[in-house]
Formats: sequence, C-alpha cells, structure tokens
Amino acid sequence: MNGQTLLAQLSNLHQMLNQLLESLPETDAYRCYHARLAPLAWYFGRTMYLETYWLREVVQADADMTGRVREIFSPGHAPTEVQWRQLPPKDHLLNWALELQDENLMRLANPALLGEHPLTNNQRLHRIILQEHARNYEKMLMVLTQRRLDGAPSHRVERPLLPLPMKSEMVEVARGHYRVGANQDPAAYDNEEPAQIVELSAFRIQMTPVSNAAWLTFMLADGYLSRDLWSDPGWLWRQQQEAAHPDHWRQDRSGNWYAIGLNGPVELIAEEPVSGINRYEAEAFANWLRRQSDTFSGAVVQHEYQWEVAARLREIRGYGLAWEWCANRFQPYKDYRPSEYSEGRTFEFDDRHFSLRGACLHTQRALKRPSFRNRARADERHLFAGVRLVFPPE
Repeated sequence: MNGQTLLAQLSNLHQMLNQLLESLPETDAYRCYHARLAPLAWYFGRTMYLETYWLREVVQADADMTGRVREIFSPGHAPTEVQWRQLPPKDHLLNWALELQDENLMRLANPALLGEHPLTNNQRLHRIILQEHARNYEKMLMVLTQRRLDGAPSHRVERPLLPLPMKSEMVEVARGHYRVGANQDPAAYDNEEPAQIVELSAFRIQMTPVSNAAWLTFMLADGYLSRDLWSDPGWLWRQQQEAAHPDHWRQDRSGNWYAIGLNGPVELIAEEPVSGINRYEAEAFANWLRRQSDTFSGAVVQHEYQWEVAARLREIRGYGLAWEWCANRFQPYKDYRPSEYSEGRTFEFDDRHFSLRGACLHTQRALKRPSFRNRARADERHLFAGVRLVFPPE
C-alpha cells in the first residue's frame, strides 16, 4: 500500500473522528458512561496527541506541542478522571485538532519535511498513526454505545429472535508446526513480534462464532443461573452484576430480545455472532455446551494460536463482526522486545488481560490482520466481543 493511499485513509479517519465529536452535545462528549471508559472527548484528544507524538516528537525531534498536553493525554495504563477534568471546552478541542490535522497531513505528504528516520521506511509512520486512530475510534464507538444503553428507549421487536441449537459445523486442523505472529510487517505492534513457530495438537474449530440464536438457547436453559457452569471469579462477577444476558441486549414488553446499537434499538439476527459478552460468559457457555450432546464433547474457548492458525489457513469464516475471546492470558511472545518508544510499548502484560482475536463490525481496515492481538480483562463486556469454540479431533 503506497503513501498516498495511506494518507487518504488517514484523512478519512480524521473526518470520522471529527464527526463523532461534533455530533454530541458538549455535556455528553465530556461525560463518563462506563467505569472502564473515558469520555469521548478524551479519546478524541488522545488521537491527536498520538499523531503529533509520532510525527513531531519521535520523527522530527520536536516535543513542543506534545509536551504541553502530555499530562492530559498520556495515560500509561489507563486514563484517569484527573486527566479528563483538564480537557479544554469542545470548540477549543476541535479547533486544536483541526489545525493539527491540516499541518500534520501536509508534513506527512511531503517526505522532504519529515527528514530521515527509521519509521519513515515502508510508510511505517503512516501505519502507526492510522492504527492508533483506529483503536481510539473504536473506543469512541464503545462510549457512544454505552450512552445509548444509558437511556435506551422502549422498542417493539418486529422479528423475534428464536432459540436454535448450536450448529455443528467445524473444521479440523491437523497436528503440526505453524507460524504465528508478525514477520517483518511494518504495521506490527511490539506484542505481535517476533514471529513464532508453535506446535499444536490436532483440534476442531467452529466454522463461525457462537450465534445470537445459540446464545438465547443458553439463556433459556438457565445458563446464567447454573452455578456449576461458572468459574469462581466468573460466578462472583455474575452475582455482583446480576448479569442474565449480553451487555447490549434488552427485552421488549412481550419478552422478545433486541440489541442497542450506535443508533438505538436494532433487531437481533439469529445467525450473526453474539456480541457484548465477557470471558466469564464465554467460558460458562462452553461448559454448558459440552453437556448438550456428544457432538460438542470437550468444547472449550479457543486459544489465540488456534484462531490465528485457522485464519491463516482460511479454514474459518464469520470473523469481523465481533471480537473473539480466547482462553489464554495476554502474554509476550518468546524473545519479545518492547518498543523503544514510550507510546509504542504494550502495557497490558499484567496477568489480568486475556487475548481477543479477529475484529468487530466497527474495526477499521488498518487493524485487520491475522497477527493483530486485542486484549481485555475477563470481566469486560463493553467491547464488541463474542466467542468461537474448539473441540478435540475426531
């Protein structure tokens, strides 16, 4: 992909980010709708801080602009209320961003203005900026979804979701040695490297993720109320949150289920992947499913290596509508080397985060590759995530 194409994508992302902020009243843009999410305005400002950090501070050795706002937009592990209380008013924030976008695009479009730096090779700088914007854009959409959930209007379902048995469509991956991770990919994050050769036992993996209809079957079978399906921390979470359905699901007056999306209530499509569940829920579903029939004996949540190998072999389909939880904790690969740049380092290697793979409906093209590793805590369900299961070989 050449530099002009990447610049066009960046300009388009600028417009998408700007529109999200412009579309909200100021009070809503600066409101926190979820305990694990900052206000939308903070993520918007963070995108411009990161763009300017990579372009000006790292490549051009000019930290003047980023130094002024670092205490607001450089979160380390997570943003804090202290930081977003320092945000300027919406008009000031937007004007600041528009000026930076124009100037930064001009610099990126003119190699002579960039100077020489390793990050300018293979348009790596462009790719880094694009990906950071894509990640924050998705978080902004999480905020908007939580905003909709906060004041969800009543809705009458036109096409009720009906429970359906789990499909038994699986593909078997043979035992063998397989490559995972990024191999000299200019877009790769430090946690995708170095590429690994891993040995996997044979396994069967679902062709498509667990569907809405299958999840409703689990719910109607009292899956949320059966203690023996849940791990100890999972059951504690379920009790504390009184969880009985995916985060984005709601019921109408007739008891039919629908979802809350970015633009309000939407009908649930039976065959589409369930979304809005956490890892505890995914694990409980797997425990329930393997008791249903011999067909599903041994069902477990997939390991991220299994997903990546199956994706590279093009044996699975249906990914790209919901992130897919994995069984394993998010850990560095063997011989991992953290990025030399502070904003390029992975901070979530803390034994509290688990891997997710694939992409969701809102994931931008810049993040869609087999080696990309998402991550979240086991109790987080505000991201747009579902699950795919694996089974022993036949």
